[in-house]
Parts: sequence; C-alpha cells; structure tokens
Amino acid sequence: MTTTTKYATQDLALKQVGQRSITVPNAARIGRHRRPQPSAVTQWWTLTGRTVRAMIRRHELLVAIVAPLIFTVGFYLPLKFVMQLQGINYAQFLMPIIVLQAMAFTSISAAQMSATERITGFSSRMQTMPVFGPVPLFSRMSSGFLRSVVSLTAAVIYGYAIGFRFVGGLSQAMLFCVIALTFSTCLSLGGDAIGSLSKSPQATSQALTLPQLILGMLSCGFVPESGFPEWIRPFVRNQPVSQFSYAMRDLAAGTLTPNTLVPVAAWSIGLIAVCGPLAYWASTRRA
Repeated sequence: MTTTTKYATQDLALKQVGQRSITVPNAARIGRHRRPQPSAVTQWWTLTGRTVRAMIRRHELLVAIVAPLIFTVGFYLPLKFVMQLQGINYAQFLMPIIVLQAMAFTSISAAQMSATERITGFSSRMQTMPVFGPVPLFSRMSSGFLRSVVSLTAAVIYGYAIGFRFVGGLSQAMLFCVIALTFSTCLSLGGDAIGSLSKSPQATSQALTLPQLILGMLSCGFVPESGFPEWIRPFVRNQPVSQFSYAMRDLAAGTLTPNTLVPVAAWSIGLIAVCGPLAYWASTRRA
C-alpha cells in the first residue's frame, strides 16, 4: 500500500513546518476544547433567578407586602385625629413616608443578602469563576428592585384604602414611583456595601435599622416641620428623607415645583455617586 493510500482513509491534514512535513489528523484539530465564552447577561439572569428563588423560600416577598401594612396602621391610626384637628388630610400627608419606610426596609434585606453571600463563601467562589465583576452586585440589586416594586405596590394599595389619592395625574404618579424606587436603589447600594464588608448578617441588619428609624422620625414625613423644636428644624428640613417626602407629597397633589425636585435629584446623584463605587469595590474585593 502506498503512502497516499495509507493516509487517505484517515483524513489527515498536512502542515508544512520549515523543510519538514508533519501530518495532523483533522479529528485532532476539530476535537480541541473550546474556551468558554460567558455572557454577562446570561450570568446576571441566572444569578438574579437564584436570588429571587431564595427570597421566595425565605418569604421575603411576603414581608415586603406586610411591612407597608404595619407602617400604615401603626402611623395612621394614632395620629389621624390629631392631624385632622390641624386641618391636615393625614392620609395624603403620610403616604410618602410610608412608602419611603418600606423602601428603606428593602435596603436591610440587601445588606443581609450580601453579608450572607460573603460569609458562606459564595462571593469568593464567584471571584474564582469566569463571572464578570459587577454581575453578582447587579443581580442583588435587580432582586432588591423587584422586592421594592412589590413593596411599593402594596403601600399604594394600602394608601388608597385609607383615602390617599394621586391628584396630579398619571405622569406625576409615575414620577412618584420613580422617586421612591430611586430612594430604594440608593439605600440598597449602601446596604449592599455594608453587608459585603460585614461578617454577620444579623449585626448588619441591627446596625442599619437604627439610623433609618432616626432619620424617619426626625423628618417631615410624619408631622410638619412646625412640630419640631426650633433648634432641630434645619436638620429635619434638609435631610434626605424630608426632601424626598416633600417631592412625593407635591407629586401626589399635582403641585410639584423645581424647588422641591432639585434637592431630590441632588441627593439621588450624590448617594449613587458615593454608594455605587463603594458597593462595587466591596463586592469585588478579595476577602
């Protein structure tokens, strides 16, 4: 059998290297392992689905529905008649702070989630795999956003039950929701950063609860500015919870002005500019 006949049945590829000829089977060339080409979108979708399923198992979405109800009943009923004596429609006045408190509650869940992934080694495992750096952070933010949407929807339903109404029309109602979700995103980024740096989910949630309660109570969300002592009014008036409350209250009434919208935009940009890079660094740092 000639050389040509011998190798014809093996489907060999001829390679010329210098003055020497070597033969390489096609099967060897075709059978090489291909380097995986991970897709950031696919990774994000998979991790987000994993996080949402974990939220469902831990009944976090149920808590997101119940929490605004507790805020509504706990704040509206005790203060309703007192505010009516002052000529204030308290359902309309109270609704923004109920929403903001519900949004703040989601940031605590974000902190717990990132702290849990850190202490269980899941974050370290993601860093050793071909996963794009910000994908785990984006997946947690996406699941947190879903939780915020659920909580916001529940809060608006409870608000309508006690007499709250969007007087300003659909466009301003949508902007009301956008501002609420922006507030939630800002706090969730900060909570995620703190959780990624923490070693205890329980301690993280406890550490975040107190500042949020203080900012909520020392705001113009529950009572007008005139209800506070003179010496603390500048802080109460200018802190972010009050500024968001002003804007959302004006949006619900259809009386929004640039004077109330600009501070909210400034606070949002500032919080995202600080908390966003911090959350990314904390999420991608090596333990």
